[in-house]
Amino acid sequence: NWAVSAAPPRHTRLRGLMNRAFTPRAVARLEPRIDALVADLIDAFPRNGEFDFIRRFAYPLPVMVIAGLLGVPDDDLDRFKTWSDELATFVGSALMTDDKYARAEKAAADMTEYFRAAFDERRRQPGDDLLSGLIAAEEDGRVLSEDELIATAVLLLFAGHETTTNLLANGLYWMLRDGAALDALRDKPSHAEAAVEEVLRHEGPTGAMVRVVAEPFSLHGRALSAGDRVFLMIGAANRDPDVFDGPDEFRIGRAPTRHIAFGYGIHFCIGAPLARLEGRIAFRELARRRADLSLVSEDVDWLDSLVFRGMRALPLA
Repeated sequence: NWAVSAAPPRHTRLRGLMNRAFTPRAVARLEPRIDALVADLIDAFPRNGEFDFIRRFAYPLPVMVIAGLLGVPDDDLDRFKTWSDELATFVGSALMTDDKYARAEKAAADMTEYFRAAFDERRRQPGDDLLSGLIAAEEDGRVLSEDELIATAVLLLFAGHETTTNLLANGLYWMLRDGAALDALRDKPSHAEAAVEEVLRHEGPTGAMVRVVAEPFSLHGRALSAGDRVFLMIGAANRDPDVFDGPDEFRIGRAPTRHIAFGYGIHFCIGAPLARLEGRIAFRELARRRADLSLVSEDVDWLDSLVFRGMRALPLA
């Protein structure tokens, strides 16, 4: 029931209804809240010693933003973290990961129960939030079914923070490795938008898209059969030397690039404007307020995944 897993005409209907609730106007209204959250999280950084940037900033910021957009309370963030971690293990980890299917099934069941109750509450008392918007969304007399409502809420909560956490952590990691990037961004805050695009290109939060071959064809001398599962490597495409000058170099001032970090075509990420907004504000304010940060080590523990590109922790001093 996830739109990301559907093909037309079902995808067209699901995406169209999601678009009616997840509007640019709804995203733009979040900017003051994101500004305030970023400031509060940065102010809470320890002034001495080491801390984990993911636990202190890269995880809580996007999950609080998407929770606020959906209209669910911050008190439930720990539960969202547990559920999302289990789903991420199912979606992106190695096949040999212990109990990945059972753990993901339980998480999905728990999230279903949670959102079923939340939607029941919105029907009784609608609010100015995305859950109420999804209930009200209608196209050609059709609305989302109960299962589609719940699946869409689960997808937005999961996808709305898991990848943005990676974007924020990967971005700061490379800016600190660069040495001068944060200083350059502090001197020219207007470059924050370009910096986000370079992070997305150079070390984006998603390593691959997964597709199933519909019709047999050949590509670069390799035969692909109907039903084959293929991994389309976004990371490789975003470092294509035929498209990008110095593709393995991280340059926050790089001119606009044709990266595909948010996918391509009908499955282009619906949350791209929100992720870009969070990244722009976060990197700008980190450069302005905490240019004294440094990596504890350049050797970090990357996730065991072809699909997600992120790290388990980012220790800073």
